[in-house]
Amino acid sequence: MKNLPIFDLAVIAAYLVAMVLVGVYFSRKNKNADQFTKASGLIPGWATGLSIYATFLSSNTFLGVPGKAFGGNWNSFVFSLSMPLAAYMASRFFVPFYRQTGEISAYTHLEHRFGPWARTYAVVCFLLTQLARMGSIFLGIALSLQALTGFSMQMIMVVMGVCIIIYTVLGGMEAVIWTEVVQAVVKTFGALLILYLIVQAMPGGVTSIVDIGATHDKFSLGTFSPDFSQSSFWVVLLYGFFINLNNFGMDQNYIQRYHTTASAKEASKSLWLCVWLYVPASLLFFVIGSCLFAYYQVHPEFIDAIKQKVALDRLPATASAAEVARLVTSLQPADYGDKVMPHFMVTNVPPGLMGLIISAILSAAMSTISSGMNASATVFTEDIYKRYFNPNPSPKKLLALLHLSTVVVGVMGLAAGLAMIGVKSILDAWWTLSGIFAAGMLGLFLLGLISRRTTSHEALTATAIGVLVILWMTFSGNLPDEYGYLRNPLHSNMIIVVGTLTIFLIGVLLTKLKNGRSTPSEQTAAMAK
Repeated sequence: MKNLPIFDLAVIAAYLVAMVLVGVYFSRKNKNADQFTKASGLIPGWATGLSIYATFLSSNTFLGVPGKAFGGNWNSFVFSLSMPLAAYMASRFFVPFYRQTGEISAYTHLEHRFGPWARTYAVVCFLLTQLARMGSIFLGIALSLQALTGFSMQMIMVVMGVCIIIYTVLGGMEAVIWTEVVQAVVKTFGALLILYLIVQAMPGGVTSIVDIGATHDKFSLGTFSPDFSQSSFWVVLLYGFFINLNNFGMDQNYIQRYHTTASAKEASKSLWLCVWLYVPASLLFFVIGSCLFAYYQVHPEFIDAIKQKVALDRLPATASAAEVARLVTSLQPADYGDKVMPHFMVTNVPPGLMGLIISAILSAAMSTISSGMNASATVFTEDIYKRYFNPNPSPKKLLALLHLSTVVVGVMGLAAGLAMIGVKSILDAWWTLSGIFAAGMLGLFLLGLISRRTTSHEALTATAIGVLVILWMTFSGNLPDEYGYLRNPLHSNMIIVVGTLTIFLIGVLLTKLKNGRSTPSEQTAAMAK
């Protein structure tokens, strides 16, 4: 960052210091586990809503969405269009359910419903999902700051990881929420500023952008044909509905926020505030991607430098110049879309504004990582430590464990980010991993909530079959050609859809078969349970 002007460095430093000071301020009130995990239920609904919005608007959105729009079209925006229906289901059924249980963990009720195995399975899936999420976000930070600073991605991840871990451990949930309120404003303003700078730099302005975008079909939402083997409108809509239903109904990041407000009504309001903010905000990032595509169509001479950088990142350090040149010529827009916005910032953002935009990117990452670390620490403490090791730890020991597990989760998320270096698309990587890990959780949760007669045996059988289906859909593409007929014919985004429905429908079917063979008295006893 030594290449940045002093003023920009001062803006970034001021932002980071302010976030840490907020953590220090709330650390004085952070004297017990209840305060650390749910801020004692004293947060206003509007602040919780902005916090949930900030968690959604991560660096995956900030960098991955413009990259997707640059390399393709607006097909992925259909994900956002599915949010209102998922939010309706959550506010109607899930929020009241969790508020009534009073349990801070989203997975405790699964043990009440099906036994310890169900709770443990959901916890493992959640923690793996969080590691995938945090890893992709750490990668997003590194992609942008590498272009802006010239430092290695590994160094950037480690330095930022340490800073975020310190800030999150200090703050607790109250600091997480109030810093995310600030971060929601900073990152939204940063996105608007980037859009303004692109339009200003574009010869012909908005008219030229629209003409180029329309010529190259950049505004398409995808094909409307019922084709589930490609990323059609319907595939993304189904994926978005199921993944958002999982977010609002099973993800500890959001369930935990429902307990930070004073009532279920306030919690529902916070959920809807997130939706009404995120849908237009995500559209803003697709617009940015299309604007960047138009800009680089007018200035194709800048693309070579971007391709060269992508090729060097993907090839080993020992690669020859000829190997680099061959890879450069084969790269398509989808291969280097994530690198385009950082390049534009380096070459077009004037001194004085770079610090603000970098702060916006940092806020996009910090908000999601900090909430994910807090939620993961809560799940580990409630669902693993207290369940299997010590059900009644002292308040002091419990708070220390929350701090320690927060650090451990942060380090593991950082390691996941380092492992993701070189992926083709941040957004694709996150969508694939989240679909794999979330499918089993959502199917099991819906089975327990809707099919009241289903017992542990049917649920376990259905989950085992569902996991096998998920594994087949995920890895069958690697089968050799002679076994090509065994490959999954559906798009990878359908994994969560098919996996969820497999567990739910097989569980319901097994329950009906069992009840059909049982006597009326046995059915009554099962319902009573």
